Amino acid sequence: MSGAFASLWRSRAAAAAITRHVVPAQLPLPCTAARRGLHAPSSPAAASAASAATAAAPSTAKPPTGVLLLNMGGPADQDEVYPFLFRLFSDHDLIPLPFQKRLAPWIARRRTPSIKQQYAQMGGGSPIRHWTERQGQLLCAELDRVHPATAPHKPYVAFRYAQPLSEVALEQMKRDGVRRAVALSCYPQYSCSTTGSSLNELHKQLMQIDPAGDIAWQCIDRWPTHPGLVEAFAQHVEKALEAVPEAERANVPILFSAHSLPMTVVNRGDPYPQEVAATVHAVMARLQFRNPYRLVWQSQVGPQPWLGPQTADSITGYGKQGQKHLLLVPIAFVSDHIETLYELDVENQHLAAEAGVTLHRAESLNDSPVFIDALVDLVRGRLAQPAQPAHHQLGLRCPQCTNPKCAETKAFFQSSGPCTSSESTL
Repeated sequence: MSGAFASLWRSRAAAAAITRHVVPAQLPLPCTAARRGLHAPSSPAAASAASAATAAAPSTAKPPTGVLLLNMGGPADQDEVYPFLFRLFSDHDLIPLPFQKRLAPWIARRRTPSIKQQYAQMGGGSPIRHWTERQGQLLCAELDRVHPATAPHKPYVAFRYAQPLSEVALEQMKRDGVRRAVALSCYPQYSCSTTGSSLNELHKQLMQIDPAGDIAWQCIDRWPTHPGLVEAFAQHVEKALEAVPEAERANVPILFSAHSLPMTVVNRGDPYPQEVAATVHAVMARLQFRNPYRLVWQSQVGPQPWLGPQTADSITGYGKQGQKHLLLVPIAFVSDHIETLYELDVENQHLAAEAGVTLHRAESLNDSPVFIDALVDLVRGRLAQPAQPAHHQLGLRCPQCTNPKCAETKAFFQSSGPCTSSESTL
């Protein structure tokens, strides 16, 4: 999260670097979606309007199967920055703080002015809602084609810290008459602070909005080595390497950058570091280990020990060792947001320039056709092969778990409805 907390570089070059990655004017459709005659939305506003229009459409005779995409979210505009930060710092699953109810609003107020400046450089808000809604629309359109038994499929978005929140999505699902739903975590690698937090909040809201259990739930909570995910990352790495002079290409270190985690969380037994490492190893195996590589960690906040080495320190360190090219790969994010567009593309580019390094960055997955097909495969497998409500790993709490909510949430999603565990090879 230091992308939201670090100092702002205000140069025109920084703004241009961000603008190139935020949202193109016209986005290419994956081939599977193109076959269905879909048209790309021209802007985040158009995508949101299209989503709203879909929500307002009259119900079909057959109730839709809901596909609920879980992610952290981001402020859509300047007015949402403080509420976003307040919710984020209030989440004990993500940032355990003493006296959290008092500290959260105080920290959020202090951070808001600088964060507003950063989002102003990105057009005023985060593109994460645009990308998440687009992923859901393309996913469900293809699901209707390949798995008509559970069609129509309708996408919903539940963000943890920004609109639309879980309760907003659930209320819409109830109005739409949804009786069967799949909760799809947009975090490929499970962490108690990300997927765990989202599921805890979803369960809390379900107990209030659907206490009778009218919606039968299935859950996809992790998929770190899914072949489609690995292939999508590998293709983006190969494309990024093409920008490196051929004579130097094979020797360019690949830095797989993932959001860091406090060691207090890791030492409780959070599986996130191992699952991120599994993704990295699978991608490098697909690339036949042609390049040297490292797993590095970004977005450390505060003085306590976190997973390392830090991405920024790795860039400067390799610069001192004489490396002239480095390739960054955001390995734990499935779309662009402030931590890719600002932290990687602006702050780290500045550090690399100072260190004499040319820093390359693999594009985020966003609406990659291969990635969308991976999502389709995940959800189709879950719907087509009912076996167990969630992956068996979900039921295993951290050995030093301190959160009583986890036991209730895990028990709920392991008993709510049938699903398959085919999405993960861990």
